[in-house]
Amino acid sequence: MDKRMEVMVKSVALRQLAQLVEGELVGDGDVQIHDLDALETAGVGAITFLAQAKDAASLVNSGASAVIVPMAIETADMPIIRVRDPYLAAALVHTFLLKAPFQAAGVHAKAHVGAQTVVPEQISIAPLAVIGDRVHLGQRVTIESGVVIGDDAQIGDDTQILANVTVGRGCRIGCRVTIHPGAVIGSDGYGYATDSRGYHVKRPQVGIVQIDDDVEIGANTCIDRATFGVTWIKSGTKIDNLVQVAHNVVVGENCLLVAQVGIAGSTSLGRNVVLGGQAGLSGHIHLEDGVMAAAQAGIHNNQPKGAVIAGTPAVPMKKFARVVASMGRLPEIVSELRRMRKEISALQDAQNVQEEQA
Repeated sequence: MDKRMEVMVKSVALRQLAQLVEGELVGDGDVQIHDLDALETAGVGAITFLAQAKDAASLVNSGASAVIVPMAIETADMPIIRVRDPYLAAALVHTFLLKAPFQAAGVHAKAHVGAQTVVPEQISIAPLAVIGDRVHLGQRVTIESGVVIGDDAQIGDDTQILANVTVGRGCRIGCRVTIHPGAVIGSDGYGYATDSRGYHVKRPQVGIVQIDDDVEIGANTCIDRATFGVTWIKSGTKIDNLVQVAHNVVVGENCLLVAQVGIAGSTSLGRNVVLGGQAGLSGHIHLEDGVMAAAQAGIHNNQPKGAVIAGTPAVPMKKFARVVASMGRLPEIVSELRRMRKEISALQDAQNVQEEQA
């Protein structure tokens, strides 16, 4: 666990937190806050938050010193900060309270650093990390044990590469990026050509992966290097655990990819695309800005800006909801259909008899 999550590193006046979240302070702004905790467990010195005004009665039993509340709540038995989005404000406050100054531990004696690698003074490289030749490391980079960084890679300032991550040769990682344990950046793309005998011949994968600033990549996620050129994750995107991004994929700014999403080669995503857990995208398609796909959606074609889709193959959410509602009635519909077919058959038989008698 990150040491910053084990201890609180600062105590601040409540008014400072109100300014941080651009909220309206009601009550004593000099109250000292050193922690953010859940409503049920928060104690003295902790601030908590209430997501919805309808739950205001639950504040009575809270031991917190202050609370972040929706604008609909005007007063409480403790100091409050009124905001439009308590969930967002709580995240900002919690991040601020946990943020600690970078502590440069230097390069551990049991780490390996290759030739012509740029290692600044403000660096922390743990034991058993292996860094290749001609790697460029930015300031205040943290590299944990078991990390392997290939030759000619670039790592930007304030980036954290956690235990057992692999960054392949030539890959470029931006500033303030967090890569969680076990992720693989720059493994070979999945590309083969099949000959007349049915044998699969591997296509060389000679491109790289580029991760822009402020990206977070979850544990055991794999992002393949491009066949040619770049597999590109743009700034602000957040990727969950166990996600697969194939060669030459482009993921736009501020996208959210939830656990076990799989994106096939050469597919591109616009800005602020959201893919629910286990959503799968076929190759060579484009999702425009703001597309939202429900969990387990199977997406096989281009999607327009702002589309909200679900199902396999994916269809507009409203249509999918009607399909799901109809599925529950299928047994009754089948029974009704069989009854109608029998009635129609009986009417046809009766008509045939009348025609024969005529």
